Amino acid sequence: MNSRRRLIVGATLAGLSPWTARAQQWPDRPLRFVVPLPPGGSYDYLARALGEPLSKQIGQPVVVENRAGADGRIGIAHLARQPADGYNIGIISVTNVTHPSLFKNIPYDILKDFQPVALVAHAPFVLLVGPALPDVKTARDYVELARRKPGAVTFGSSGVGSPFHIGGEQFKSALGVDMLHVAYKGSGPLATDLLGGQVMSAFAPVGPNLQHIRTGRLRALAALTDERLAVLPDVPTMSEALGLPGLSMISWLGIVAPQGTPAPIVERLNREINAIVRDPQFVRDKLAPQAYEPMTHTPQAMQQLMSRDLEKYAKIIRAAGITAE
Repeated sequence: MNSRRRLIVGATLAGLSPWTARAQQWPDRPLRFVVPLPPGGSYDYLARALGEPLSKQIGQPVVVENRAGADGRIGIAHLARQPADGYNIGIISVTNVTHPSLFKNIPYDILKDFQPVALVAHAPFVLLVGPALPDVKTARDYVELARRKPGAVTFGSSGVGSPFHIGGEQFKSALGVDMLHVAYKGSGPLATDLLGGQVMSAFAPVGPNLQHIRTGRLRALAALTDERLAVLPDVPTMSEALGLPGLSMISWLGIVAPQGTPAPIVERLNREINAIVRDPQFVRDKLAPQAYEPMTHTPQAMQQLMSRDLEKYAKIIRAAGITAE
């Protein structure tokens, strides 16, 4: 009798399901951590930052596997097809929750095919202007310019339907201004053109732009957050700058597993990941340098966040007529 058969028979005799027995022995081999984007981005950075301490806590290697393509959809589809045995996890963000509203024939259901495990961090957004708008010093200056010259003010994003594009559309809708969206293939080309004056402004994450903000090459006019940011304490929120308390948006990142992953394993992973994210050294050394804010929640709370954001951004995408195909 092989070891798997002995495990199943023993579990049955003990009154346990085979999955419960396996969960009690978990982990007894390495975990695969699927990153659906190339090395070097925020997904990859956080997965590797998290993987090292997680490996130490569970006593098994955590192997990061980059499965890039189609803005993350290839890697996410790959994860959905993996066994729900507790040895396959992946990282997603709010971007993946917006995809059902942007793309047809996605081969997975982001809410039904995945088991939320834990939230890790969120990246705050800011409204940035570059050298193309030297006289725009405040968010009110920016809005007044957009109202004086409808359709003339450009704002860039890292892609059609990206969280940063959606943030810009929220801004336009809330203030009733007409601005021209310019889509880039990634945040790198966008930053290059913003610094070079080819695009006037951008709704963008703080982390990759923090050094340019601090040196004055870019100006942060307002944060799309409920409270001021610790890394940019002099930058007002949208509520303070323009009286728009509802204009806040975060790009969260979290961990999921294939649907059907045993609950005891999900709960263990949630406890371990939350412990890492709550560690002041992890926050100081891994999150703060990229302007990430830590997030710790239950799997149930992450599921609720995913459901709310899917509905929220679907409405914005429909109202703005955003299409990515």
